Amino acid sequence: MGLKTSDLSFEDRVKRSIDDKFMQAAVRKSQDDQWVKRESSREQLGNWEQWRELGEQIRKETIAYLPDYLEQFADNVEKNGGHVFFAQTEQEAQDYVKKITLEKQAKKIVKSKSMVTTEVGLDEMLLELEGVSVMETDLAEFILQMDDWDEPSHIVFPNIHKNREQIRKVFEEKLGYDGDNEPVHMARFAREVLREFFLEADIGITGCNFAIADSGVINLVTNEGNADLCISIPKTQIVLMGMERIVPSMKEAEVVDNLLSRSAVGQSLTSYITFAGQKNEMESDGPEEFHVVILDNGRSNALGTEFESMLQCIRCGACLNVCPVYRQIGGHGYGSIYPGPMGAVLSPILGGYEDFGDLPYASSLCGACTDTCPVKIPLHELLVAHRTKMTDELKMPKGMDHQTMKLIGRATSSPILFKMAMKMDHGATGLMAKKDEVTVENFYNHGGYINKAPAMAKGWTDVRDLPRPPKSKDAFREWYKRHKKEQEEAGK
Repeated sequence: MGLKTSDLSFEDRVKRSIDDKFMQAAVRKSQDDQWVKRESSREQLGNWEQWRELGEQIRKETIAYLPDYLEQFADNVEKNGGHVFFAQTEQEAQDYVKKITLEKQAKKIVKSKSMVTTEVGLDEMLLELEGVSVMETDLAEFILQMDDWDEPSHIVFPNIHKNREQIRKVFEEKLGYDGDNEPVHMARFAREVLREFFLEADIGITGCNFAIADSGVINLVTNEGNADLCISIPKTQIVLMGMERIVPSMKEAEVVDNLLSRSAVGQSLTSYITFAGQKNEMESDGPEEFHVVILDNGRSNALGTEFESMLQCIRCGACLNVCPVYRQIGGHGYGSIYPGPMGAVLSPILGGYEDFGDLPYASSLCGACTDTCPVKIPLHELLVAHRTKMTDELKMPKGMDHQTMKLIGRATSSPILFKMAMKMDHGATGLMAKKDEVTVENFYNHGGYINKAPAMAKGWTDVRDLPRPPKSKDAFREWYKRHKKEQEEAGK
């Protein structure tokens, strides 16, 4: 699939998402449910803000000394008998995995949920190899694969945009399922299909929540146990990890696992917290051959810049679950495998402004994402930084929007022009306004609502009521002058 998931324009993607009423309802329910679970699990700690500060310190320390920790991790993996490959680009990552697959003459490959493997388009590459079949083993990703590789809409809940009946139909059409749409029954059916594939797999591919630098093992945080099967059954394991997904030791891993579990799914700990690596002589299962691919793919673009703090991200998805924009357009509206506030910051870093320059503007800048982030990434400030970079440094905004903003800037910075606008705004907006009958909702808005504003304001008035400015004599400034004068006269 790669980083970019759609060739449609941002406006077209948003329109399609807004028209998808089921998706919107599903996202709203998920956000509301996750709020309760997340806040409850955080309160159990009693000192959540201190945990956040500790998480921020750990991630900042790691990023500050990233080359040293990566070297330490790679040395320890190799000391344990494994192999490490540093991939600068997605093509290099693909080529390495392809080489291992061909060397092992692999026919069946099982994968656990991994954003990095999706980012580098690993599934598409493997499926092009003759005689090779690939199975996504995370239940949600398995459903998306069966539905002709539908794109995920959330980094933690990939198929949030589907209901149980839609899933039942997918299983019926693609797998011959003849049961009802009860989640338990469908999950059992999927387990039967997947278990057979696990037992025959030649290679297991996983992501990596965190790599432990001082021991050379990887840390996986999962709910279903499928990643453990991807590790323990196939003789060869390949791990793909973003280069920033590393912590110094097991002590720090314990902290970030705690932050991740409570922020991602509202649990004290998820069902499976796994530490794995090359099989040793004392173990009865595990990979006989262990490969780790450490991916850059644009991440180094953030090092030493105002965007470096984005590399602290632990992929919990908490920022998506509080974002009002994500609530309206869901994951598909972003056109990236990384949606929501974290994706709006990360995608332009990895893929550039040409493909993802719209995303920093897909935000109200309310700051809810920053407030909930367990490692204190200033997400809304980074969105502003992207806008500043595009506007001031790269001079990207052009055309009518750019000229409109310049005109507004001049008008609002000139007291004379601003006062003139305040006197004329009621009359000037008359042609664009609709007059509603006076009700409780619009009791104070006798001027009506602007519902067909031109240019940039059109995007607002298409989906929201914009009150028409009051007449000049009814505006606050004029009222204040009269009120003050009346008070002075009364005092005399």
